[in-house]
Amino acid sequence: MKKKLNFAQSIKMIATPNIKKQIYLIFSIGLLLTACNRHKKVDVSNINVNVTIERFDKDFNGMEVKPMKQQSLFMINKYGMFYKDFVEQILQAGKITDTAYFQTLRDVFKGKPYQDLKHDVDSVYPNLDAQNAALTDAFRRIKYYFPKEKLPKVYAYFSGFETPTAIGDGYFAVGLDLFLGANSRFYPALTTAYPHYLSRNFTPDNIAPRVVEGVIREDMFPENDDNGTLLAKMIYNGKIMYMMDQVLPDLPDSVKIQYTDKQLKWCTGFESNIWAYFLDQNLLYETDYHKIQMFLTVAPFTPGLGEKNESAPKLGIWTGWQIVRKYMDKHPEVTLPQLMANTDAQKILSDSNYHPK
Repeated sequence: MKKKLNFAQSIKMIATPNIKKQIYLIFSIGLLLTACNRHKKVDVSNINVNVTIERFDKDFNGMEVKPMKQQSLFMINKYGMFYKDFVEQILQAGKITDTAYFQTLRDVFKGKPYQDLKHDVDSVYPNLDAQNAALTDAFRRIKYYFPKEKLPKVYAYFSGFETPTAIGDGYFAVGLDLFLGANSRFYPALTTAYPHYLSRNFTPDNIAPRVVEGVIREDMFPENDDNGTLLAKMIYNGKIMYMMDQVLPDLPDSVKIQYTDKQLKWCTGFESNIWAYFLDQNLLYETDYHKIQMFLTVAPFTPGLGEKNESAPKLGIWTGWQIVRKYMDKHPEVTLPQLMANTDAQKILSDSNYHPK
């Protein structure tokens, strides 16, 4: 939350038939049991958590139509630190203790970029009922596994196309302007910052998973600086994704990891090849930042794998996810909190007996 929000700029098997059938049947049953165990849904209906995403964007717009001093006091009382961060760090309009920033707000409100953006956000999000329901269920599941966890308040605002989500002291903010739908009229002008392989995920159904992932990654289990090897980062990310399996049990894997269906199918079909590549290239214990990042960051594909740039990106995260899933399938006695507290990546890999074929 350090970049300036500038609305004034343009919105930029070999076997006999019978044996084969028996093996296939056993294999199918095994897969079914594994999947049921992995996506076991716990009853969270009695957990007293109800999420309502507060519409900061609408209250902020009240600064345009109501007396600014009166509305600013309302914003300070309702949003606290987030209002301060928004005005001082995002807008960089000055200190909220000095009403001189009111003029910056007036300039923002009278600009066509802001009015156009407000129109589209209001059209896509007359309410956030679906997102509230999804987050209520997910946050209840987090509380089920981690009852002492203090969950943040969730706010919706305009980020000025800076960031989809932002986390601060006691809050998690969602930039609705980056969840307007893949075909939003604004995104073609923002291809430098958000090429299509990113903006295709700027959809309403991505809000809940991105909030959940952000809370898990940034608030609950931030990455240890000692995670220097690719393996350590693979297992860390794999644990994050596995926790998302548990708290978002009905969400498709493609949405969790932000893959297209084609990319997910490619990973599944070439899982053994991907693992062989990591081993053949001696990558598991690689510590070079640039080599590692190629397997962890969002990209259109992974160079060196697949034909005609058809490979999926973030193969380190995806493979780590499969390793952790295999580990938990083999060790049903391990609880989710125990998994998340386990920082021994090598042991998780060894105990998973991960050997995709």
